[in-house]
Amino acid sequence: MSHIIDSIRDCKLLHSSPVQSESAAILLRSKLAAIAQRLGFSELRRENMALVVSEMVSNQVKHAGGKGMLQIWQQPGPVLDILSLDYGPGIVDLPLAEEDGYSSVNTLGKGLGSIRRLSDQAHVYSRQESHGREKRWNGTVLLARFCPNGKQECLETENDQFRRRQKHPALKIGLFSRSLSDDRYNGDRIYVRQDHETLRWMHLDGLGHGEPAEKATADLAGLLQHYNAPAETLAAVDRQLHNSRGAVAIIGELGLGSRALHILGVGDMHAHILEQDGMRSFSFAPGVLGKEHKSPEVTSVKFDQRCIAITASDGIRRNWDEANFPGLFNLHPQLIAYVLGNIMGRISDDQSVCVASIG
Repeated sequence: MSHIIDSIRDCKLLHSSPVQSESAAILLRSKLAAIAQRLGFSELRRENMALVVSEMVSNQVKHAGGKGMLQIWQQPGPVLDILSLDYGPGIVDLPLAEEDGYSSVNTLGKGLGSIRRLSDQAHVYSRQESHGREKRWNGTVLLARFCPNGKQECLETENDQFRRRQKHPALKIGLFSRSLSDDRYNGDRIYVRQDHETLRWMHLDGLGHGEPAEKATADLAGLLQHYNAPAETLAAVDRQLHNSRGAVAIIGELGLGSRALHILGVGDMHAHILEQDGMRSFSFAPGVLGKEHKSPEVTSVKFDQRCIAITASDGIRRNWDEANFPGLFNLHPQLIAYVLGNIMGRISDDQSVCVASIG
């Protein structure tokens, strides 16, 4: 039986704080040391994490005027992510900024190269300020990823070893899930299952907030194990939620061998599919699973090389497209999930994003 990822258990925001001065690094290093020790990271690797945090804080204070934040996330593995997101001017020339010794008021200077070397994986996205009528986010996002046993474990966690054996592009996943007001309970939930060449996921949003909403989405992982076809899985979810307060949901399937994406859903959620010829967005059949809803239809997409499927709850605003985040969707799906979740999230609701990619 394949392992099921459950975002409630495996995707956790462990700490989030603004960065307004260099003193922010003291609290962040202390929090990070305790978290990393609990997850089994060695003393040397904890020291590397502390250095990464210091660089991130220093960069935000110097180049973004303290307008930013740092987050510590646990992801499946367990993987520990340190995320820096700011609202500064962005980086003019990213490759140049990564060269050791280079620094200017609009770059991260030598700190970016240090972050790459100290981390098991590092990913960067930056957008410069635009001067059009529509105000869009500008700034820089840095993701430093650590696995307990080092870089090789990080590669294996996201299936690069599968790619080497089968000469196929890797299937990768990115998760973002945050409860309203960072409450203990989260009504949004994402289950993920991978079998050989197929990635399947169930993205749910329980009605309301808090413990009752989370309870409605519990105990559904077995359905993802038992059923393969997305339509059959969604029908089973509908039956199981019959005596609950109900939920809305999306079921997705991304196949390496079939080179196809299948997706369907019910309720106020949204999805975005990015292929070589661009991105298209769509909604799903109105209604609530376990209650009344219209019959959902499966959307199937064939692709040659690269495909990205993004599913989101209504806690993520849907008024964005590729033009809002140029170049982002060529990057790691986890970085995409963090950017969309933090920038497009609505603070009045639970928020969740799932990014599944191939190629």
